[in-house]
Amino acid sequence: MKKSRSLILLLSIVVVLSLVLSACGSTSKTSSQTDTKNTDSTKTSSGKPQDGGDLIVGSIGSPTTFNPYYSTDIPSGDIEGFIFNGLTTVDKNLKPVGDLAKSWDVSSDGLTYTFHLKSGVKWQDGKPFTADDVVFSYNIPRSKDYTGARGSDFEQIKDIKALDSSTVQITLKEPYAPFLTTTCSYGILPKHILGDVPIKEMDKADFNTKDPIGTGPYKFVEWKDGQYVKVEKNPDYFDGPAHINTITYKIVPDANALLTQFQAGDIDYMDLQSTDLATGQNLVQQGKAKIQTTLALDYTFIGYNEQNPLFKDPKVRQALTYALDRNKIIKSVLNGDGKIANTPGSPLEKWAYNPDVPSFDYNPAKAKKLLAEAGWKPGPDGILEKDGKKFSFTIKTNQGNTAREQIAQVAQQMWKQIGVEATPKIEEWSAFIQEVTTKPWKFDACILGWSLSVDPDPTAIFASSQAENGLNFVHYSDPAMDKLMAENTSITDQTKRGEVIKQIQAGIAQDQPYSFLYYPNAHIMYNPKLQNVQQLSAADYYHIKDWWIKQN
Repeated sequence: MKKSRSLILLLSIVVVLSLVLSACGSTSKTSSQTDTKNTDSTKTSSGKPQDGGDLIVGSIGSPTTFNPYYSTDIPSGDIEGFIFNGLTTVDKNLKPVGDLAKSWDVSSDGLTYTFHLKSGVKWQDGKPFTADDVVFSYNIPRSKDYTGARGSDFEQIKDIKALDSSTVQITLKEPYAPFLTTTCSYGILPKHILGDVPIKEMDKADFNTKDPIGTGPYKFVEWKDGQYVKVEKNPDYFDGPAHINTITYKIVPDANALLTQFQAGDIDYMDLQSTDLATGQNLVQQGKAKIQTTLALDYTFIGYNEQNPLFKDPKVRQALTYALDRNKIIKSVLNGDGKIANTPGSPLEKWAYNPDVPSFDYNPAKAKKLLAEAGWKPGPDGILEKDGKKFSFTIKTNQGNTAREQIAQVAQQMWKQIGVEATPKIEEWSAFIQEVTTKPWKFDACILGWSLSVDPDPTAIFASSQAENGLNFVHYSDPAMDKLMAENTSITDQTKRGEVIKQIQAGIAQDQPYSFLYYPNAHIMYNPKLQNVQQLSAADYYHIKDWWIKQN
């Protein structure tokens, strides 16, 4: 099975993107697939595939890099998914299957994996792909000089070696449940190109932005920053060439421009925000669009930077959530197209989802009480004060996302009712991500979304160890949660592991490092000429190699 987006945890740029990671070991059809709806009667393709055409994909955010060991955002992940392959990917049931790996053996103690690689695979510059490329790639985030945020997914690797040119053996320190679906899904990089680049300089390598070379179905052509990224099909792709000649990943200023350009025929494929769903449905009735919808393995949140003293006290964070009328937000901003979230887990991952966590339903009186207990008292202008400091902060989110921009304004109004002053600040996506997720974490609060992994392990986002060089950019820290997170991935029995993850979700919900807002639906809208589009909650552009465009 082939994917076209890396299956790793990524920050979502719009409200309604589908997931990235998948649940390991599922043997039954997932609810995400069960709930998929579409207006595309030719979803499974009604005719013989035709070759040719340029698929213009619209996005409101630019990528940041084309190196999967350094990227954290969806636009980058989209492009990487076109260019690179991992050892594994997932099938429609979210089970791990081989990608560059033909098969693998696992030792009886579950610690040693021996991967047998597919033969005849070549890099897009014609060089042969070998086991040494896998060893090289996985050693990047294991290096002491590594500067990216993906180290936690490789920490359990004790040893990795090439037994021969087509066999890789990886030994783990202890059983690691997300290994096949998370670690092994990272794109493999070419050693013959990057092998001489010092790891401490790898994040700035020209390869990442000017000339990425992969083994995937599409080859990089050009990146015009802020305008587009273009890729063309790889005629020598080991699984056969794609039908569509080129993909233009077009960056537009905002969701309104995205919809306008789709209506004008300047964009063929886009994620449709909830706020634009009615317009999209009108286009479907006019025969100008098709829409597919599924539950997203995604949630949207307001994150609080706990390096700011304002947010260190859990009572304060709980109060901020109590003051948010999330039902009203969903109704007014999303037109009801979403469900309240109370945890970092997804209801799609049923075996690990805890619906009974502490929740902080709208109650401004409780919010005021908690803030008073935390020492905050109303000042002369009604804004809360403590030790001579006003409860005043900035809440950032990304430009172009209508829903998030509106949420920032609504939250400002709701918090004002309890004496908290919040100032929305809207920033261009790349600058926003840079400020929020990297040192020195220049934000107070932010509105963002996670496109989750197939595996529900929350370590990368909430473990203390991931604050300095990982994805825990809010700097949440709880020793009890750290212990449970360390424990969860070593449990191979899914039922027992699910119980531990549910405890983690309850603890994080109690501490409220985020105000968890809602689970969105994911809607994709595309030109009716586009055929065989396959929407999967765990991967956008699923099997894009098999998509095709009617030429006449």
